[in-house]
Amino acid sequence: MGIRTVSEYVQFYLGLDMQNSISLSSFVYNEKLVMTNKLENSSLKKEQIIQGLKILDEILTEIRAVGERTVIEKYAK
Repeated sequence: MGIRTVSEYVQFYLGLDMQNSISLSSFVYNEKLVMTNKLENSSLKKEQIIQGLKILDEILTEIRAVGERTVIEKYAK
């Protein structure tokens, strides 16, 4: 997995230019489902998947605390 920080993950989402069709929080929840499935059914390095899940949890925690727009603005730089 190439994404190692919350900032990189939010910038990845922004780079996909999906803001008009799916919210960041929905995108993160979907990614968590995919990663959880990979964790259970894949031979990929589990440490990388677990680290990715931690990043996604950090994003969701921050969204709950300050709101999605604020998180996007913070990491869009």
